Amino acid sequence: MFSIGQLALVSMISHLLFIYITWRVVLTINFDPIIRKGRATEARILLLFVTIVIGTGVSRFFLDFMQWSRDIMFLF
Repeated sequence: MFSIGQLALVSMISHLLFIYITWRVVLTINFDPIIRKGRATEARILLLFVTIVIGTGVSRFFLDFMQWSRDIMFLF
């Protein structure tokens, strides 16, 4: 059984890992045609926020799935 501190550490690492993976994937997409000239900074910030939302969502699903896997033993 994880203690609260261990769970917090695993959650933080998971979020950062999935945000990093999502950022790497987002960088492979060519957004240049839809970005207005002179608005590159704002577009980059928007991509950062979108990356955080997607990465956090994937991480939350991963962490929830791990928790459900541990809790399934209480079914029997």
